[in-house]
Amino acid sequence: MVPPHRVSLKDVADELGISQTAVSFAVNDKPGVSEETKRKVKETAERMGWSPVYAAQALSSSRTMTVGFVPSRSGGNLQTESFMLHFMAGLHDSLSRKGYGILYRPAQSLQEELSIYRDWSKRKRVDGVVLVDLRSDDPRPQLLNELGIPAVLAGGPDPRALVPSLSIDDSGTMDRILCHLIDVNRTRIAYFSGDRDLDYSKMRAAAFNELSTKYALEFSAVSYTNFDCEAAAAQTCSMMNGKFAPNAFIYENETMAAASLRALERLTFSDEVPAGLQNPDGRTFPDNLPAIVSFEDSFICTATYPSITAVHRDPGEYGKRVAKLLIKRLAGEPVSGSRRILQPKLVVRESTTNGSDGAVPAES
Repeated sequence: MVPPHRVSLKDVADELGISQTAVSFAVNDKPGVSEETKRKVKETAERMGWSPVYAAQALSSSRTMTVGFVPSRSGGNLQTESFMLHFMAGLHDSLSRKGYGILYRPAQSLQEELSIYRDWSKRKRVDGVVLVDLRSDDPRPQLLNELGIPAVLAGGPDPRALVPSLSIDDSGTMDRILCHLIDVNRTRIAYFSGDRDLDYSKMRAAAFNELSTKYALEFSAVSYTNFDCEAAAAQTCSMMNGKFAPNAFIYENETMAAASLRALERLTFSDEVPAGLQNPDGRTFPDNLPAIVSFEDSFICTATYPSITAVHRDPGEYGKRVAKLLIKRLAGEPVSGSRRILQPKLVVRESTTNGSDGAVPAES
């Protein structure tokens, strides 16, 4: 069987009666041909079904048309993170529209991630990278700057301004959560954070502590769990036996929230119900449960009973915007150092309305 003929730049040039060099300049948006010629060439190329051969394009332009993404976490952990999966889908959407592919390479540690960047630089494997999970004294922006690999950061901002960033307003979001809990008469609140070395975890915990003082909460506490669901559930149940049992819990992600909710439900129906789950006014499940809030939203929050109040943001849109920022850098366009985008919504569900007093809006 004879393979189908692949349309070449020469075919496009012959169709228009111009030189192959002019066609090459036009499809690659290089100077030397008029805007009208560029338009005609691109329209003809699309009509004839021409597409670039990336191996040849890489040789001629010194570009790989590939963007690297190296989150330092195990594949198993990534599979439980709805936010990260949708974020990656958003990256792909924007990058693919400009002909870029994603080289995804999860690392088990920060040191492995740094080694990957050095290897990619030596082999000229990627044109740029997307960074996530900024840490204290993070060495990655400095290394990428030294290697000459363009990068953007989802989160931050980078304190040394080596990498431009797009971040989410976590402090304002924490304020909305606490105001909502106070509105439903919950003033003994514990916050279960993730990794104390992650930039966004630290900022959320700092915002919680500052706002707890501002609103004079009856009780407040921050606990770090390293995103371990079993640890979060165990600490939640332990707190319910304490002198100041919380009447509300905030969790950094939805998997910790759901695991802790399930653990509290088991305690409610056990032989020895903790003091914090006993109500003198006779409230029963689920009205006797403390309020539960997740800092991440997914189908998990609506699949539980009671459904979990959660912070809803659009991770796909976030990924798209981060990718567009990197595309600008790769094109040599000026970009601002850091910007704060995406004001998340607090979606109120049953976990903060059962047993509460007063009316609660659906979103805030």
